[in-house]
Amino acid sequence: MPGTSEKKASSCGDKKCRREMTVGEVAERSDVAVSALHFYESKGLISSWRTSGNQRRYSRDVLRRVAIIKVAQSTGIPLAEIREALATLPDGRTPTAKDWAKLSAGWREELDQRILQLTQLRDRLEGCIGCGCLSMQSCPLRNPGDQAAELGAGARYLDVGS
Repeated sequence: MPGTSEKKASSCGDKKCRREMTVGEVAERSDVAVSALHFYESKGLISSWRTSGNQRRYSRDVLRRVAIIKVAQSTGIPLAEIREALATLPDGRTPTAKDWAKLSAGWREELDQRILQLTQLRDRLEGCIGCGCLSMQSCPLRNPGDQAAELGAGARYLDVGS
């Protein structure tokens, strides 16, 4: 119709083909709360840009970054370490399978150490059943080998794994 402006249809015909996503779309597709996405962005884990209307937009590859963040978090990797690992990628690009292998190999030793500590904690816990922590000198969890006595009198906080 002359005098009216019509939007030119994309070659795809629908919004699924777009290369950018709203924060709500990313949240829905990744099953992560909008507030978590904002938090990840504030911590430098993901990035977005703003439209002229000041709305966030994300590239579609943010879905892979969010998935990697969630998997790494589920293994107990702190967000700061995830950010450092993702920052090693050239130009902040989305990790490929090869990148993931390298990133996860870097975390493997730490995870193995954590598993060892948890296994030792579990095995020592059996000896504590019924103890009630009445004997801080002989508690294998809070004071293994009475290490606190070497530090002098008074309350002490010990790392279970040390």
